[in-house]
Amino acid sequence: MKTRAFLFLCVAILLSNQRPVSTYSIAAYDEKTGELGVAVQSHWFSVGSVVPWAKAGVGAVATQSFVKVDYGPEGLKLMEAGLSAQDALDRLVEADPGRAVRQVGMVDGSGNSAVYTGDNCIEFAGHKKGKHYTVQANIMASPTVWPLMAMTFETTEGDLADRMMKTLEVAQSEGGDLRGKQSASILIVSGNPTGVSWKDVVMDLRVEDHPEPLKQLKRLVRIHRAYKHANVGDLYMETGDIEKALIEYDLSVGFYPENPELKYWTAVALVGKGRLEKALPIFKEVFSRAPQLKTLTPRVVSSGLIPKDSVLVEKIMRVE
Repeated sequence: MKTRAFLFLCVAILLSNQRPVSTYSIAAYDEKTGELGVAVQSHWFSVGSVVPWAKAGVGAVATQSFVKVDYGPEGLKLMEAGLSAQDALDRLVEADPGRAVRQVGMVDGSGNSAVYTGDNCIEFAGHKKGKHYTVQANIMASPTVWPLMAMTFETTEGDLADRMMKTLEVAQSEGGDLRGKQSASILIVSGNPTGVSWKDVVMDLRVEDHPEPLKQLKRLVRIHRAYKHANVGDLYMETGDIEKALIEYDLSVGFYPENPELKYWTAVALVGKGRLEKALPIFKEVFSRAPQLKTLTPRVVSSGLIPKDSVLVEKIMRVE
């Protein structure tokens, strides 16, 4: 029996062209925003390049274990054609000769979920699905990982990124991947699809190889939010709504205070709107932390962000 099992695994590897991606993941739909997403951690390099798939208004797919990547794009294609997550998954599993070592979770654009764990996935392996989500895991240190993931997602407050990140963190605290940690990823697409793929991506972050991938991923989510607010602030600046812009810039700095450049552009915005006296203390703090930004300042004048006023520029450059 052991020989037969070993031979079966060898065949599965050849069929999938992969080694087992020992993984835990969540595919989910946010009924408040319509966003769809996948979050995953694995003891495998660059898990974000193979496991998570999502398309705005269509669905999300996590394909793992002896990965057959086709479940991602093909699953999305079937759901876009009108099949439910369950019907799409059933069709793909039925046609897959290596189904016994696959593990796949799907959620469609209406929030319906479906999940499959093949009989020969390496233990501990299993899944649990609920309203608008599915969690799945293989090669886990404990069979309690995926039930705890499900409970966490159902009871956690916040947006989709918060809830999925917390779900991964709890899985890790329960033992996670038996072999350890290496990479993690989060992919979220918009609930208001434009039909332009790059515009529909809300968040697409990866930690390819790190001793603490979840900690790094959580840090990247925080930084992503900082720059999202900064970008919104820039849009307000373009329309001349300085007060709303400053609110967004303050939110940006709050998410990423260790980066002085975010404060720098707040000061530049203030100068551009004639608020030099309010900007000078910010420049002083920024220049003390990042002298290179002081060097940058005269160059910003040519962009039009700072007025071509030599006296004004001199006042900025004299702050210490």
